Amino acid sequence: MKTSQKTIFSIFLAAVTLAAGGCSHRTTLKHASPQSQNMDESRLELIDSAVNAAISAGEIPGAVISVVHNDRIVFLRAYGNKSVVPTVEPMTEDTMFDMASVSKCVGTTLSFMQLIEQGKVRLGDPVDRYIPEFKPWVDPETGETQKITVQDLLTHSSGLSAYISVPPYLKKYGENTPDSLMHYIATEVKRNFRPTTDVLYSCLNFVTLQNILQRVTGERLCDYAQKHVFDVLELKNTCYFPLFGEPQSNPNAQALALKCAPTEVQEDGLPLVAAVHDPIARQINAGNSGNAGVFSNAEDLSIVAAALLNGGSIMGKRILGKETVRLMFTIPKSNDPQVARALGWDTYDMYPGTSGDIFEREHTVGHTGYTGTSIVLDPDTKTGVIVLAHRVHPKDEGSTARLRAVIANIVAGSILD
Repeated sequence: MKTSQKTIFSIFLAAVTLAAGGCSHRTTLKHASPQSQNMDESRLELIDSAVNAAISAGEIPGAVISVVHNDRIVFLRAYGNKSVVPTVEPMTEDTMFDMASVSKCVGTTLSFMQLIEQGKVRLGDPVDRYIPEFKPWVDPETGETQKITVQDLLTHSSGLSAYISVPPYLKKYGENTPDSLMHYIATEVKRNFRPTTDVLYSCLNFVTLQNILQRVTGERLCDYAQKHVFDVLELKNTCYFPLFGEPQSNPNAQALALKCAPTEVQEDGLPLVAAVHDPIARQINAGNSGNAGVFSNAEDLSIVAAALLNGGSIMGKRILGKETVRLMFTIPKSNDPQVARALGWDTYDMYPGTSGDIFEREHTVGHTGYTGTSIVLDPDTKTGVIVLAHRVHPKDEGSTARLRAVIANIVAGSILD
């Protein structure tokens, strides 16, 4: 079944009357002045000029920036426009964004780490324990094999190719074919090197993690994450948007869709709205995907950031144990030293641009999203930096690469104690 973007757009516009009722109750982090948290407010104000310069340069149409420090939101501000096509709409602080690959850490990884701390999955488990047809790496010279493990998937050291060519896949298997995709990854996708010896960032790793989770729990990833992560933290503006008639993971999905910033304009002249931009996630996995699919806003992500910086809980709501969070943010010693990735998270050594130049390098983690989103967490100072932008609107031509680092530097430089 193929659902046109115009149809999706019309359905969500028709839900406008529900918008007010979708988020009537909300638990939020307390807001505090930068000074009260030993931060220099005048330095934080430099974020304004950095974001406005990016908007003026045409790198992004708008953005929302949040800074968390000591379990408080010390900076939250909207800039520019939420939409420029088909109409111009100003950005608001509660705008929801397509998180793209930030979904890997706040959706898939947080869900998967729960399975690990519950004893349902182990990091060293081979993937074929859960997906029997999953092929190992084979040495092209000796024929020696080595199985790919859960840890290899989480650290992008599995050797799986980065992506698949979606058009030929669709021609062979069609849209909304998640089972065929998993079989394709398990049996046909190239294994590029011996697991643990190198790193290759791959969306296919997280599609595989999604399938393991679904086989272990009997739930779709979107439903599991909603119930065990988003709802536990009382996130009222965070969800997946399953397509093709599948039931929504969030009962307020139609109302939430109206809060979403659009992304790239499609062939019909309308942008994607509340439909994930990533082709694998949208066209093959129908919005329920391990590599992308979460939509969220700055205040909700601030709660996630605070919970993780606080050892897995915030405001009496716990999603992970303290030691689980510590493990998640640690680079596994069993991997080759050049595989400097934590479990589901980037580190400074792998992607220094995300966290800038000033934050402590050993413990700071983060992740970026193709659409222009990013999150950076520094456990040492209990600081989180959330940059939400949609550089792919109206065309996939913008950039947030430098802006992320500049904002991270401004925030790090404002910390006084």
